[in-house]
Amino acid sequence: MAYTLYETIIKAEPITKGWSEDKKYCVTTADDTKYLLRISPASRFEARKALFAMLEKAAELNIPMCIPIEFGFCEDNPMFLGGVYTLQSWIDGEDLEEVLPCLSETGQYALGLKSGEIIRKMHTIPAPETQEEWAVRFNRKTSYKIQKYQECGVRFEGDDKVITYIEENRHLLENRPQCFQHGDYHVGNMMLENGELRIIDFDRYDFGDPWEEFNRIVWSAAVSPHFATGQLRGYFGGEPPIEFFKLLAFYIASNTLSSIYWAIPFGQSDLNTMMKQSQNVLAWYEGMQNPIPTWYLKDFYIQWVDGVPYKLKSPFDFSFLSKYGKVFKAFDDQDSGNICFGVQANDGKRYFVKFAGAPTARAGVGVDEAIQNLKSAVPVYRDLAHPKLIRLVGDEDINHGYAVVFDWADAECMGRMYPVSRIKFMALALDTRVKIYEEILAFHAYVVACGYVAIDFYDGSIMYDFGSEKTIICDIDFYAKSPYVNRMGRLWGSGRFMSPEEFTLDAAIDEVTNVYAMGATAFALFSEYDRSPKAWPLSSGLYEVVKQSVSNERSKRQQSIRQLIDEWRAAR
Repeated sequence: MAYTLYETIIKAEPITKGWSEDKKYCVTTADDTKYLLRISPASRFEARKALFAMLEKAAELNIPMCIPIEFGFCEDNPMFLGGVYTLQSWIDGEDLEEVLPCLSETGQYALGLKSGEIIRKMHTIPAPETQEEWAVRFNRKTSYKIQKYQECGVRFEGDDKVITYIEENRHLLENRPQCFQHGDYHVGNMMLENGELRIIDFDRYDFGDPWEEFNRIVWSAAVSPHFATGQLRGYFGGEPPIEFFKLLAFYIASNTLSSIYWAIPFGQSDLNTMMKQSQNVLAWYEGMQNPIPTWYLKDFYIQWVDGVPYKLKSPFDFSFLSKYGKVFKAFDDQDSGNICFGVQANDGKRYFVKFAGAPTARAGVGVDEAIQNLKSAVPVYRDLAHPKLIRLVGDEDINHGYAVVFDWADAECMGRMYPVSRIKFMALALDTRVKIYEEILAFHAYVVACGYVAIDFYDGSIMYDFGSEKTIICDIDFYAKSPYVNRMGRLWGSGRFMSPEEFTLDAAIDEVTNVYAMGATAFALFSEYDRSPKAWPLSSGLYEVVKQSVSNERSKRQQSIRQLIDEWRAAR
């Protein structure tokens, strides 16, 4: 007799997340394979059977999802009592809602594009021919929502503007097509598995206007406007038409009303969430006067090279990168005017290419200045060549810009702009971080010996190879020959690492200035920038040494990097 997979379940771990009335489990079968198991009341057999059939149709389109495998009554398994089961493939990933804020803006946008492409494919599944005309159905639904909201006893400020917009735009529902809908399409129902997007929880599937599907985008936009913007452009293959935005505002307005009375039975906390959401909606749509929400990023632009996305202000031809190799990573979130790429040559060797000359998204300087700054940096890397400094390979004028090539370092940056790497960095043992810090100090003693002063050294300049346990210093473009005078007022750099003289016009920038940066680096490495004694994890003696180094009064700091090193060693 053939057994179903359901009958071979030997282990079940409950899943408590979500609003579904179903009981959900991560189950393991006798062959040690994981699956998603949903148990529904037996009374819902027909509904669950219909859902299973729709899941099969979606899976046939290669939608990245929990693949439906088995459906039936809960029999012959003592672990589950009665009901109807659905068995699906298991996704071993992370909740996108939690992961998304840790990604770059470009990464968020790229995943949004993918989510839009996925739902567009899903919308090719037609609605049943017997489906009621959309305008009739949804106008009736909308009238019900308005009535229930007005009767619930709770009102939000500006509700008259929402209701007026609805009443004035009911005509937009006329002649709308209908298709299969996921029904709850937002980041809370998506996962990231090995960098790939996965869609979950089709429990609220329906048939209706494909554009109504985006009424849940409010939750995605609250997490990441870049993701939400990307989703719309991915769906439309470019800019959405104004007709879409007008209708989306209608659907979101309708949902805003219904969310209030829906939340009341769940308690004050959920009601507060929905009340806050109503004010967000009114702000996004400027009191329902502008159908394009303020979170939509009109000027956000990305390109792709070798399958890798990166953001720019406007198009730029990067085909010349093939000269160096195949791009596998891009670094586009810099205010220097540079954009950087990881490339792999045909021989397998990897390089880091820094380029000035493109219209980067966050540039704080013009293209010509960015090029000149990068050219000025090349002698710095040559003069300060050191085992701890990323190695310069070459440089050249190319494609109306300037490229500098370094060896690639298999390392992670501790800068705050890379939160995932920073968490990993700060999880290192204290002894390891002490070693890293002392290597940074030694490098800057070498910088002084070479007749240079460090400018714009910050946590983004510190990398660590977790495999080889090697510290690597990068991004020293603005280091300069001594003596150096502040001719800008506010120099380049992160304020967390900058001394008062780096904000003062005509102030001397010298070794004493660098002592301050080294002290700030210690607080970054050991106490997450907190300079209080309570946050300091090392000895009080070391604290006093470092605290002295970040004095606002130059005369009270150690007067050289060497003195700082000696006092640090003595306190250890």
